[in-house]
Amino acid sequence: MAKPRITTQRQLRAEFWQEHPTAHRGKLRDGDYTTDTRCAFVDWLDMLAKNGDISEDLAQRATL
Repeated sequence: MAKPRITTQRQLRAEFWQEHPTAHRGKLRDGDYTTDTRCAFVDWLDMLAKNGDISEDLAQRATL
């Protein structure tokens, strides 16, 4: 099995924002991101894990 190309949460977040330039970066008043941004992040994580670009462990513990 090939080694995942993304191994840290820092790399993961940087790539998410690079690949999703129109996602809402600003946080809401309570410190959360918008629902659309959170859903996009989770769907993107799932795709990366299924493709082997990140480990299942990283997918389970990653936060935006």
